[in-house]
Amino acid sequence: MQDPKRYTITAALPYTNGPVHIGHLAGVYVPADIYARYLRLNDKEVAFVCGSDEHGVPITLKAKAEGISPQAVVDKYHEIIKSSFKEFGITFDNYSRTTASIHHETASEFFKDLYENGKFIEETSAQLYDQEADQFLADRFIVGTCPKCGFEESYGDQCENCGTSHNAQDLINPKSVITGNVPSLKETRHWYLPLNEYQEWLGEWILKGHKNDWKANVLGQVKSWVDDGLKPRAVTRDLDWGIPVPVKGAEGKVLYVWFDAPIGYISSTKEWAERTGKDWEPFWKDQDTSLIHFIGKDNIVFHCIIFPAMLKAQGSYILPENVPANEFLNLEGNKISTSKNWAVWLHEYLEDFPEKQDVLRYVLTANAPETKDNDFTWKDFQARNNNELVAIYGNFINRVVVLTNKYYEGVIPAANDYTDVDLQTLERMSQYPEIISKSIKRYRFREALSELMNLARLGNKYLADEEPWKQIKTDPERVKTIMFVALQIASALAVLCEPFLPFTSKKLKGILKMDELETLKWDDVSTKKNLLPSQHQIKKAELLFAKIEDAEIQIQIDKLEASKASKAEEKIEPQKETINFEDFTKLDIRIGTILEAEKIPKTKKLLKLKVDVGIDIRTIVSGIAESFDPKDIIGQKVAVLVNLAPRKLRGVESQGMILMSDTAEGKLSFIEPDGDAVANGEKVS
Repeated sequence: MQDPKRYTITAALPYTNGPVHIGHLAGVYVPADIYARYLRLNDKEVAFVCGSDEHGVPITLKAKAEGISPQAVVDKYHEIIKSSFKEFGITFDNYSRTTASIHHETASEFFKDLYENGKFIEETSAQLYDQEADQFLADRFIVGTCPKCGFEESYGDQCENCGTSHNAQDLINPKSVITGNVPSLKETRHWYLPLNEYQEWLGEWILKGHKNDWKANVLGQVKSWVDDGLKPRAVTRDLDWGIPVPVKGAEGKVLYVWFDAPIGYISSTKEWAERTGKDWEPFWKDQDTSLIHFIGKDNIVFHCIIFPAMLKAQGSYILPENVPANEFLNLEGNKISTSKNWAVWLHEYLEDFPEKQDVLRYVLTANAPETKDNDFTWKDFQARNNNELVAIYGNFINRVVVLTNKYYEGVIPAANDYTDVDLQTLERMSQYPEIISKSIKRYRFREALSELMNLARLGNKYLADEEPWKQIKTDPERVKTIMFVALQIASALAVLCEPFLPFTSKKLKGILKMDELETLKWDDVSTKKNLLPSQHQIKKAELLFAKIEDAEIQIQIDKLEASKASKAEEKIEPQKETINFEDFTKLDIRIGTILEAEKIPKTKKLLKLKVDVGIDIRTIVSGIAESFDPKDIIGQKVAVLVNLAPRKLRGVESQGMILMSDTAEGKLSFIEPDGDAVANGEKVS
């Protein structure tokens, strides 16, 4: 689409079962805000919407864990998330919530529209049921072994280890999260969106229509789903928390959260339109609108297959122009985990680093996981602040403002004749709006930020080469021109940094007293000769960025380590339910020796082992690849459960299970006999 009339920008709705952390910010909210701010600086009509996702199983699980109602859970975290977004400078035009009445009405109308037009299929099928809890087990009420990668704590809808989406009944050894029981099957009726009917269209629209402008990770996931063959997807669930299914005979059923949640973008836009007196429909139904979804890679299937199929089925809505999904951000070398409290929470960061919102925005953008998973470390955070923001950007501005006040009492001097260096520098400065724009338009925000810093480097080099502090003694008229040029670069930085560093932009504009002048837009940096006119008075110097000391960083590192230690103490699990002696005697555990070990391709955790267990040599697939190098465990004595029914994992039949222990630090270790004299095949009793 060439230069659309308006933009609808959505950011993935955060679950209100906990606060927002830096992984969410880097993957979704910072890039979305950069894009929205950039468009507004270019006089584009923008609706930037989001809201709290307040339905779904994670909410009810949190409520059960805390002994409160689901509504109390969402009320608590909605306020934390909303206020922290605002303080951090995320400029949503509207931040709503899916428990709002306008959302219930919008989602119900959307469902009824598809229902009445025959877009759903109705099926009665056997689904997993917890007899003790007397309820069906939807999505995250059930865990088990992932059928794709062998991860033993996969949820019923998605494996957090390999990212694969699946149905709960695909899990191996499923268990109820509520009671720990093995579920049974019970018949229930639900409505399904027949994704198979949209398979050919999706392939044409995305894989052919957007093959040159969508990210490779997005196209790859979509292709994988389409190649595997799309199947009907349930849009209702047997739950008591959510939006009631608005048709007769659906008592006790609610809309599936991934049908309900993306409609939250529409209802949030409606809420914004009602508040501001605008018309919401052009932002969702006019073909001259560009719809952009900012999400993390775990949401690709919902935004590129399920939601577009919903919109296509309804018929009157536009489809996304792009879905620039990011990869994941890790923390200090480990995956961010809310359950293990291994995270940097936004609301806590804002308390620990007041007035340093832009430092985190800068670091998360400079290290954004745009094409691969990246790692956040506190040492890198400190280094980028001290060596880049302070030493490059802040240093240039400080020198310009200090010298202007020293030589001219803060009054911008008139330029005299320009030298070739002056003209070349001003010309180079005028090119940066277009240079940065090209990167932003391709959703390459890291690249765009790097170019912004190159403008600051241009200013530093210009001052260093021209040395006004020396020339003031020999050619004061020349210094007037040097300072005039340097001040133009400073004002250009104030304008162009606004999408990336909004608090810095505001502070710098205040120092330069730009609020007393005509408001500058993005392209003014290219077209206006004098961004700051001569005779304009500026303020005294203020530091844009403050150095971060080692002690401040150590506090954050210690906090993470304390969190890890605390969770390790909590990790000792209670005794499981009592079993009979006869149950125990059925286990045939033998000593074995690992003869061969190799990594199973395209998996993170799985090793294929050849193990001599005395009675034979067998193949065993074990999820220990992240803890052990294959070459290091050849000859390792192990305890093996040999009479476990064979299971296929990633196409390899596993003929037993290696018994491991899990330490307080979360490390795996082998359960092995003392000494080497124990022979293969000897029983463990």
